[in-house]
Parts: sequence; C-alpha cells; structure tokens
Amino acid sequence: MKRLDSKVAIVFGAGPNIGGAIAHFFAREGARVLVTDVAMAAAEQTVEFIRSKGFEASAAAGNAVDEEDVSRLVATAMERYGRLDVIVNMAGKVHWSSVLEMKVDEWKEAITSFPTAGLVTTKHAAKAMIKAGNGGSIIQLLSTAAHFGQPEAAAYATAKAGLMNFARSAAMDLARYGIRVNTITPCAMEHQLWTKMRAEVEKRKFEIGPGKPQYSRDDYLKNLPLGRFPRAADLAFAAVFLASDEAACITGIDLPVDSGLRHKYPTWRPGDQSGITIDTYMKGLRRTEYGVETEEIEP
Repeated sequence: MKRLDSKVAIVFGAGPNIGGAIAHFFAREGARVLVTDVAMAAAEQTVEFIRSKGFEASAAAGNAVDEEDVSRLVATAMERYGRLDVIVNMAGKVHWSSVLEMKVDEWKEAITSFPTAGLVTTKHAAKAMIKAGNGGSIIQLLSTAAHFGQPEAAAYATAKAGLMNFARSAAMDLARYGIRVNTITPCAMEHQLWTKMRAEVEKRKFEIGPGKPQYSRDDYLKNLPLGRFPRAADLAFAAVFLASDEAACITGIDLPVDSGLRHKYPTWRPGDQSGITIDTYMKGLRRTEYGVETEEIEP
C-alpha cells in the first residue's frame, strides 16, 4: 500500500540530498510531486531521477522566500494536478558571523529569510488546501541551531528558532481546516562528510563560520547516541510519515532526526564507550543521492 497515494506535494528545494530525497520518497509512496528550486536545472535533474524510477514528478523554478514565486508555484501545482496536500520547505539565507562582527544588513537578511519562506509557503499552500477541502500537511525543516546556542551562528539560530515558533502558531491557526503544520530537526548530516570537504588536511573538520572549524567530525560523531549521522533518507522517511494519514492527529510538533543528540545528557560522550571514530565510520561508507546509495567514499 502506497502511503501517499493520490496526494499532491510540493518540495521547495531540489538538490540531490535532502530535498531530492524527500521528493523521491514522496513519489515512491504514490504522490505526484512538483519539485521546485531557484535553479530550474536542479529541479529538472531531480525530476529526471524520479521519472527514471517510474514515478510521477514535474519541475518548476522559483524562490521560496519570494511571495510572488510561491504563489505562482502553488498555482502551478493546482493547474497540473488539481489539488495540493503536502508541502516541504527548507529555504533561507545563511550568514555566519560572530555577534561582534555581524553586519546589520546580513543579520536582517538571515533572520527574515527562513521565517519569511515559512510564512509564504505556509500561507499560499494553506489557501490552496482549504480550497481543495482535503486538509493537508505542511512541513518545515529546522536545524539543531533552532534549539541551542552556537558560536558564529546567532543569525542562523535566531532564524531557525523563529521558524519553529512560527510553525507552532500556524498549526493552531490552520487546525480548524484539518491542515497540520510540523517541523523536522536534523543535526549535521552524513552527506556533509563529502559535500563539505575542503582540502585533504581539513576533511575531518566541520567548517562552521568564515573558514573556522569549531569541532572535528570525530568530536561530533562521538556525541551521537546512535553512533551515526542522519542520512537524507532518514529525513525523507520522517517527512513521509508526517505527510501521510498515519500522522492525521499530529500537529505543532518538532520531530528530531538527530541520532538522539538533542536529548542526551550534555557532557556524556557515547563514543567514548563505543570506541567509534570517524575513520572506522567512513570505512565502507557509501555516497548517496536522492536517498539511495551510489558509490563508496574514500576514508
């Protein structure tokens, strides 16, 4: 049984990692998916992959922070498929800086972009869902930065925390229409082990801020109770659940997909007991795209 059979979804953000994996898994579960991105080529590449698997998807270009674009994209989904049941959004602009060096114009751009994308995607999707009369599911992607203080990330953390509380309020506004609004919080993702590598000497560092590694990949891994980084597929499975009728009585929640990081005792390092290291973790690790394995990664 396909869990999203007959549903129509829009995924804002179409890269081969999180956005593409969610779009792929939605289509695999029976949804018809409008895949959007600021770059049409990225949306088309994701659609090409989804169609190669025998599933239904189409592409459109637009910026999820721009209200006119979002209105047009929602109208496109309605014109092509006649209804709208699910959206997933992760759009926003990131600026890394210490509060001592943060430029006010960058601060304004960063702290407004994520909540603004949350507002306009929710607003226009909800209007279409209300018109269709079938309820719906709206999913916004957060970050662990929404829940913690992080050096050189005050603007990003503020923006994501704002998006989280926007989603909670929107869930209350839209509950009467049967529209559910939830969020998903990942931590550092497994695909960052290859997408954020720089020079060979830095490959074990997570580079946060303007070229300033704050902690090693080994440090981060050892703080994860489940002993692994979340994969794009993990977020896609969570999104499928929240989009499905299985979550029909769930709204206003944040679903952590973080290997237990957020709920562990702060000073406990599980990796000290397990003995896991980034070197052992990366042995045999396979690169993934659209939520499926492609090739092995050099340790």
